[in-house]
Amino acid sequence: MNKKRSTTVFCGILALIVAVVTPSGVQGQDTKNPYPNMAPLDQYLMDRDAEITLARSAAPEGISRDATILVLGRHGYETAVEGRNGFACLVQRAWTAPSDSPEFWNQKTRSPICLNPQAVRSILPILTKVTEIAVTTQSKAQILEWLKKAYDQKELPALEPGAMSYMMSKVAYLTDQGSHNLAHVMFYAPIMDGANWGADLPNSPVSLLQKGPPEPFSLFIVPVGKWSDGTPAPLPK
Repeated sequence: MNKKRSTTVFCGILALIVAVVTPSGVQGQDTKNPYPNMAPLDQYLMDRDAEITLARSAAPEGISRDATILVLGRHGYETAVEGRNGFACLVQRAWTAPSDSPEFWNQKTRSPICLNPQAVRSILPILTKVTEIAVTTQSKAQILEWLKKAYDQKELPALEPGAMSYMMSKVAYLTDQGSHNLAHVMFYAPIMDGANWGADLPNSPVSLLQKGPPEPFSLFIVPVGKWSDGTPAPLPK
């Protein structure tokens, strides 16, 4: 999977099979920038119980059943279920994608993710703050301004070794492109060149999804051959 494909996949890092219908004329006909602005907030929200189920689908049941579950509210993420294994699962919306993603405001995006304890402590605070800014200001500029300021002033959580996450939901909607979904795991590493992981080289399964700053990490993605329920998942060609 090349870098262009992996960035497109992440851009929809949401996986809700409940695809919200976009009203005609809202997004316009600009194929290079199909989602220039945030849609009405209601189009990003979903039924609470359905969101809990979708969030759990990100990882195998042995992990997600004891995880903390977050759901999106009108002011950001809220804890719906208190967990006991240190993991946290939630359904990301498109604004967790890299800022240059053409689907940054795609209201159809539903990407379930389960973060391990290290990622909960060092990555989740960034995701939740970005989401808070997105839903309260509807401004990409303010998201980027906060990220840059927090990075420059060393206010972001320190990346913990071993931080990773599962994105293996069968019913995710990650992107408008292709099959809309990809079973994969992600690894957060100190900012580095992708060559250190052999990323994006011919026949390498590893892709470098993004490399900070302002995010204080490099993010590597590795496709896996099964969904969280254990059934076979197609691998990218």
